[in-house]
Amino acid sequence: MLEHYDKSRVIEMAWEDRTPFEAIEILYGLTEPQVIRLMRQELKSKTFKNWRCRVSGRKTKHLSKRSEAVSRSHCMSQYKVKSANKSKAR
Repeated sequence: MLEHYDKSRVIEMAWEDRTPFEAIEILYGLTEPQVIRLMRQELKSKTFKNWRCRVSGRKTKHLSKRSEAVSRSHCMSQYKVKSANKSKAR
């Protein structure tokens, strides 16, 4: 059974284009069908349908279909820390 934080992280990883289902399985022990089931349970119906359309057939979500040119699980600009000066409200 996953904790709330772990469920949130799995959902986030499932939405990310470059995070393959195999990475979720390694980290959380959930297979692709289990991730789909989790997404169906946790998301609103329309949101789940949008996610399924987005993920279905996407090569980057499956390591075996992924191009060898894709070596990172996120883009270079993702997770950058914002400057302290820019984030302060004035």
